[in-house]
Amino acid sequence: MAENTPAAAPSGMARPVAQQRLTKQRSLWGDAFRRLIHNRLSVIGLLIFLSLVTLAVIGPAIAPYPYMLQNLDEVAKGPSLKHLLGTDDLGRDFLSRILWGARTAGIVAIMTTFTSLFLGVILGSIAAYLGGWVDWLISRIIDIIMSVPEILFASLLAASVREPITVFVDQMYKQTGSSFFRTTTYIDFIVVFGALALVHWPGYARLIRGQILSLRQKEYIEAARAVGVNPTRVLLRHLIPNALGPIVVAVTFGFASAIVAESGLSYLGIGIQPPQASWGAMINDNRLSWRYRPWLTVAPGLVVGIVSLGINFLGDGLNDALNPRSASGRK
Repeated sequence: MAENTPAAAPSGMARPVAQQRLTKQRSLWGDAFRRLIHNRLSVIGLLIFLSLVTLAVIGPAIAPYPYMLQNLDEVAKGPSLKHLLGTDDLGRDFLSRILWGARTAGIVAIMTTFTSLFLGVILGSIAAYLGGWVDWLISRIIDIIMSVPEILFASLLAASVREPITVFVDQMYKQTGSSFFRTTTYIDFIVVFGALALVHWPGYARLIRGQILSLRQKEYIEAARAVGVNPTRVLLRHLIPNALGPIVVAVTFGFASAIVAESGLSYLGIGIQPPQASWGAMINDNRLSWRYRPWLTVAPGLVVGIVSLGINFLGDGLNDALNPRSASGRK
């Protein structure tokens, strides 16, 4: 008696299952990450960016000395085993201040970028989705702000608002006696955050506006409107998430722009003020001694250049990874 053997599945049925598994394993962000790590410059940029984040977190802990510690017996010393980058005119260890400056740069970059991103996404989305006079008004504001050089506009804002904020904090200290209002360190950060965010948000707004104007004509958006989906839900659930690719790239470049802008404002004396450690302020403080102690200006300038260049490498890699056209063009 012949044994009943199960019939072999047709070969054509196994292929769709394998294709479905492969499709489930692949995604837009997964493919983008694979393209990113195959780009050598973007990997270098990612390592530099991660190094900045690491130094911003643990830099003060590994600094050989407190960044504000003054030793008048070791003023203007050259590099040595005790002070690898020497000391400044107040006897402060320069390497420690460089490491603390990484935290300043990281805080400014993160807060400025995400504040300007929040403003840009909200205003750009409203302008694109509502259209009409709202779009015209927001677009004209964007054009006016972007027509002024960023560093000049940021300098004007920082110089204009610092005095009123300082006066307000002094009055609050006199009325309350709270030690919170006695320190002025956070004033510098508030001024820099606000000035740079007000300068940088138009770029994000214009980007998100263009993305939404192109996406709002898609079939799934028309279908959502046809079934009566709330406009706010359409905007937050469908339009903004599908425009995240270019925004991620813009945010990456925004980090580098914020770091350079903060260094520029601090160099001009209207950014982060001493005794706080800022790479731009270090260059400004030691610019008169660059001929006989060049490392005091070269070191912070070189750090700013390397960090900015590395983040730009990362941004270029993300742009190639998230842009299907550029990815297919290399194949």
